[in-house]
This record gives sequence, structure tokens and C-alpha cells, in this order.
Amino acid sequence: MTENLIFSLNATLPIFLTMAAGILFRRMGLMDEDFAAKTNAFVFRIALPALLFEDLSCVAFDAVWDVKFVLFCFGITAVCILILTFASFLFVEKASRGEFVQGGYRSSAAILGIALIQNIYGNSGMAPLMIVATVPLYNVAAVFILSLMNPKQGRLDGKALKKSLRGVAANPIIWGILLGVLWSLSGLSMPAVAEKTLHNIAVLATPLGLMSMGASFEGKKALAKLRLTIVCSLIKLIGLAAAGLPLAAALGFRGEKLIAILIMLGSATTVSSYIMAKNMDCEGTLTASVVMMTTLFSAVTLTGWLYLLRSMGLI
Repeated sequence: MTENLIFSLNATLPIFLTMAAGILFRRMGLMDEDFAAKTNAFVFRIALPALLFEDLSCVAFDAVWDVKFVLFCFGITAVCILILTFASFLFVEKASRGEFVQGGYRSSAAILGIALIQNIYGNSGMAPLMIVATVPLYNVAAVFILSLMNPKQGRLDGKALKKSLRGVAANPIIWGILLGVLWSLSGLSMPAVAEKTLHNIAVLATPLGLMSMGASFEGKKALAKLRLTIVCSLIKLIGLAAAGLPLAAALGFRGEKLIAILIMLGSATTVSSYIMAKNMDCEGTLTASVVMMTTLFSAVTLTGWLYLLRSMGLI
């Protein structure tokens, strides 16, 4: 229990503290709103697509392919998105619906998922399959949700739908995923110079995204959305996992597969959700608040889930 808690804290606290550093740098005058906006744009258009390409291009899909597992990850994610979308129309104000839905379903799958499985089993295990089943869906769904639920969008008609489709087609994150999968399937090897250059750009995505999010964070606006932040965070860290893990166990998933599903359903909301929200004309305050809250408390909730699964002999 103590070892799992220390691991979870080591995985989540640096993320939270990097965001806090952005807040500090803003107060020190080292980062202003214009700098944060430009940094967000760079991360969205260049660094994050490079990171996704790097992650997916290295996955040997043919060696670990499991149709049942992939379909489950894709299907349960799609159901969660639909439920959150429906719920948002019932009790979330129009201006916050898109951010609420994205914050509620979009997990830190690539970063935390691989790290957690490697820590427990010594290799990445089923994390790559979970990533390929969910990350493309995460991003495609986010583009549609943030476009169609944007208060500036107006009513949904043919023109609005075409605009959203164009947004999906031109989204650099989608292109990063697509090119990464194609490169992996091609079997080509990347020259060392190109690989190191790509890596140098990709590693900027998380720290720059975190600090710019902290620099853009506005406490007064966050307090105004505190209730919605708490609801969204509880759904993200507890609600989806409580609904999905029993189903996964009933279908026979055990060990590293169940850990991957836990990360998919119950880990903190990924930083890239904030980057995408800001770059698609959303306010971003609710997203930033959910990322910070879920990151802070996921060390506790993930440890609790791990302890429960281990005590039941499922992992």
C-alpha cells in the first residue's frame, strides 16, 4: 500500500507542481497572458502532435494485438463519452458543456498508463493497445464536442457540421496520431538524427503545456466553477472506473489488461485537454481546474483502486 502510494505521488505530484510553477512564473512577471497563448498554440500545433507520433510510431501492434481488449477499450470509452454528453445537457450550462464532457472522459493514458504498468510488470504490456484504441477516439471526439458545443458555434446545422468536419480533418493532433500509426504499420526505421530531433520537440509538450496552463489559470473564475469542477473530477476519478471495472472483470480481463483499463477510466484528466480547449475557442477555466484537481487527488484514488483490485486477486 505504501509503495503504491509513493509511486502514485511520484507520478502525479510533479505534474501538479509544474502547473503551480506556471502560476508562480505569472506572478513573478516571467509569463504573461500573451506568452501563455503563444505557448499553447505551439504545443497544440507542433509539440503535442510530435509526442503522439513518437508514442504510436514505436508500438509493435502486430506483436500484442488483442481484438477483444481493443474493442472493449474503444467501446467503453465511446459509451462514457455519450453518457457524459447526455448528462451535460441536463445540468451543465451551455458555456461549459464541451469542457465538462472532455474533462470527464479524457485520461492521461499515454504518460501515466505506460509508467504505471511498467512499474508493476516491468514492461509496457497492454498500454500501447489501450492507447491505440482510445487516444484517436479521445481526440476525434474532443474536436467534435468542443466544436459543436461551443457557445460561439450557434445552432447545429449543415454549415456548423461542415465546419466541425473541417476542424477534424485539419486538426494537427489527429494528423500526429494518423501518421504515427501509419509509420508503425510501415515497419520503417527512423534515422537517428530525425528520431532525436523529434524527441527533443516531443518532450516539450508536457512541461510547456503544464506551465502555460498554470500561467493562464484564473483563481476567481475557477472558484465560480468549483461545484462543476468537483462533479467532473468525481466522475473522472471514481464514477467511470466504478462502472467499468466490474464489467471488465466479468469479461475476464486480468493483470496488466485490467491496469490499463483502470488508467483509461480512472486516471487524471490529461493536460492536452486544456491545450485543445484553449485552441478551439473555449474559455479553458473549467478544464484547467479539472486537470489540477484530478491530478492532485488521483494519487489517492488510483492507489485505492490498485489496493482494491490486488486484494480481490484481479492483478
